[in-house]
Amino acid sequence: MPIKVHGDGREFHLYNHKISYIMTILRNGQLGHLYYGKAIRDQASFEHMLEIRIRSMAPCFYEGDREFSMEHIKQEYPSYGHGDMRCPAYDILQADGSHITEFVYESHRVYEGKPVLKGLPATYTERPEEAATLEITLWDEWIKTKLVLTYTIYENLPVIARSARFICQNEHGVILDQAMSASVDLPDSSFEMVELTGAWARERSIKTRKLEHGVQSVYSMRGCSSSNYNPFLALKRPETGEHAGEVYGFSLVYSGNFLAQAEVDTYDVTRVMLGIHPHCFSWPLKCGEVFQTPEVVMVYSDSGLNGMSQTYHELYRSRLARGAWRDKARPILINNWEATYFDFDEEKILGLARTAKDVGVELFVLDDGWFGHRDNSCSSLGDWYPCRKKLPDGVAGIARKIEDMGLKFGLWIEPEMVNKESDLYRDHPDWMLSAPGRSACHGRNQFVLDFSSEEVVDGIYQMLRRMLDEAPVSYIKWDMNRCMSEVYSHFCRPEEQGMVFHRYILGVYSLYEKLTRRYPHILFESCASGGARFDPGMLYYAPQCWTSDDTDAVERLKIQYGTSMVYPLSSMGAHVSAVPNHQVLRTTPIETRANVACFGTFGYELDLNQLPGEELEKVRRQIAFMKASRELIQFGTFYRLLSPFEGGGNVTAWMVVSGDRKKALVGYYRILEPVNEGYRKVRLAGLEAGLRYHVSVQGGGYHGGFREVDVYGDELMNFGLIVSDSSSGDNKEKYDGTNGDYQSRIYILEA
Repeated sequence: MPIKVHGDGREFHLYNHKISYIMTILRNGQLGHLYYGKAIRDQASFEHMLEIRIRSMAPCFYEGDREFSMEHIKQEYPSYGHGDMRCPAYDILQADGSHITEFVYESHRVYEGKPVLKGLPATYTERPEEAATLEITLWDEWIKTKLVLTYTIYENLPVIARSARFICQNEHGVILDQAMSASVDLPDSSFEMVELTGAWARERSIKTRKLEHGVQSVYSMRGCSSSNYNPFLALKRPETGEHAGEVYGFSLVYSGNFLAQAEVDTYDVTRVMLGIHPHCFSWPLKCGEVFQTPEVVMVYSDSGLNGMSQTYHELYRSRLARGAWRDKARPILINNWEATYFDFDEEKILGLARTAKDVGVELFVLDDGWFGHRDNSCSSLGDWYPCRKKLPDGVAGIARKIEDMGLKFGLWIEPEMVNKESDLYRDHPDWMLSAPGRSACHGRNQFVLDFSSEEVVDGIYQMLRRMLDEAPVSYIKWDMNRCMSEVYSHFCRPEEQGMVFHRYILGVYSLYEKLTRRYPHILFESCASGGARFDPGMLYYAPQCWTSDDTDAVERLKIQYGTSMVYPLSSMGAHVSAVPNHQVLRTTPIETRANVACFGTFGYELDLNQLPGEELEKVRRQIAFMKASRELIQFGTFYRLLSPFEGGGNVTAWMVVSGDRKKALVGYYRILEPVNEGYRKVRLAGLEAGLRYHVSVQGGGYHGGFREVDVYGDELMNFGLIVSDSSSGDNKEKYDGTNGDYQSRIYILEA
């Protein structure tokens, strides 16, 4: 078991062949941090790692002792005001008005496996021997409250999963005003902070900044993890790149308001914390009640950002995602949204489905507009029954007709939202989040249901259950098309309003849990205005997520590249859409649209019946290629090669390699055609040096004279793959729709 306890239970060493994490019980009984990083040899004591010096102006714990100050000791889960003046991991308001706490060591427990977090998503084990867990229980005698810190280390991955649990045994109760999931004090500040930043339709752009003194953070107070910032940060050394160097990753398994921050003090100690955002959070705990924080997944890599990402991919793909679809290649789908929007009837849908079946599509998804009286965005959200004007035989009827064609049937829902023009709102206006005496902001003409209420969650569940029990539905796209405002619950007392944001997310998780348990065969895909809730919490219930509403191939290069920093390709919904693109009005070749989208869970979102015959044949070939390649793409090892965020962003490259390293696919993308440029190569990664690979291009050659070659893996990784084409000289080609701007290629490597 990779957890050792030393020094009569005063030191704890979590380790495997890749990482070590070391803690100690301090002289005052509180929990101190000693080391986190590359694996080091275990020994009987690490006491020498604890450094304590006299520093003027420091508040010292013991009278007559000027050395022992919590302000200058690295800690595991720090508080504020009892010696430490830095940002705390938690804040407890007590009956006497005090916020001062003193949690000291009481006991610890080491066991195989990993605990389930009640009501919350979290990583897991399938066999106890996959991981070991350390639980350290701390006790504050004055407020009669326990704090349980949980650490799980995976046997074969550089991963530590952390969470905290508060147990109130105080007859007067306490109030949690802050409860972060994890805190780590690193010994220096020579780092760059990597974050995933954006907005609607440009989600998860990679931003890097040098750590400076003070606090640098990303956050959401929007009720969801948000398009603006992802619940993730990484600290990398300045010299660290994609393939080499040291990096620490921190990812929060949560879908609501969050705070991820790095604080550098003036002695250059870096304190990293992640958890629920404390703004508008206040959680009363009565005697006997428990509060469990979400989980933070910490990853250490000494092989660059790709090493960190690959660990997250493996863990999240196989030990966060669950259910029947976890290990299955995802079906190739068509979604009718950009083909029809709200304007459809049964025959139009069936006509699109027939063509889709003919070219090899496996799943038809009926998007927005099938329910209530939904002809535009202003009505019917909350009325989860079929619109008989469009679907005379209801959802069950059209689903069976599509299944009779040999396709599976999927459905779009948005269960967390309501229109005021709906039967649901007319019957239950108090089900909507709204503050008394205040107007309510709308977003996309809709309002937010109060999922902090079990009554509301169950009401929506019953409507969906009645429909899903009748219809053969194989896929659900669960959307959420606005952030939260006027967050006030009519079901909560005034002193409970600080619980609403978190209770809301727990309600979302609860509905997901009910639906996935009742319908284990359904493939769920989460969505939130595209990518506003693309987070680990969602992956626990829905193994894939709609990556962005921006379906343009050029824009998707940045979006998918950034998303891959944490999330596996099997989680990225990616479609080929119509041109001119509906978001940016750009026209790109259908080859490039497919070559970008295939590095994800593949599908189409256009009217196949409007395509000319030549393009329809291309679609047929694209689907055949994806069927042959999707196992490799969705479950292979992914490497980022050339970043669209660097060097002007004109070229992007990535690749995926099979587990046995005998097969690989390389995606190469160039936005604008250069003139008379130099020769170009791309160094590959992850291949077997001694294997000889046959290199071809999907669909045959390309303009510029590419010839299929047989070369060894070491050559491809050190010399590189030649990608020069007609732009490396005097270009005499004539435009044929596939050359020029917005060019792409997929290289196929087979040993």
